[in-house]
Amino acid sequence: MASSPAFRPWPLIGFLVVTFAAAAVGSVATAENVKTWYPGLAKPAWTPPGWLFAPVWSALYVGMAVAAWRVWRRLTGPAAFGVLRLYGTQLVLNALWSVLFFGLRRPDLALVNIGGLWLLLVLALVVFWRVDRIAGLLWAPYVAWVSFATALNAAIWQLNRI
Repeated sequence: MASSPAFRPWPLIGFLVVTFAAAAVGSVATAENVKTWYPGLAKPAWTPPGWLFAPVWSALYVGMAVAAWRVWRRLTGPAAFGVLRLYGTQLVLNALWSVLFFGLRRPDLALVNIGGLWLLLVLALVVFWRVDRIAGLLWAPYVAWVSFATALNAAIWQLNRI
């Protein structure tokens, strides 16, 4: 593990741009069905209000980008590339969840996807924590939220099976 290099903004900006690009993919898949299909689903009483999702996800996206950037900049060679691969894979699964759940209206497939995403996030949490505690702390709310989202996805799927 290399020591922390001097701050240069471009890599961090790159992490933020890629992260919010994945968020945009999810938003495109979500936009229409969150207004039309989703309100008609049976949901558990503990479902958060709709207005909460955008600010929570915005904060999580910033935190996860900063966390991954912090870890990436402390590593070199294959280890740094491994962080990029791990981060990119979880971004793909993150965006794919929205496509499956909202775009295709398949909570069942979304549940399988989010289960894999959750496992990847826990792995990333372990890696990030070992490399940079602040990165681990920044990543932990993402793991917590996806844990909650997994339970919510499972409940919605269960309540709406035909």
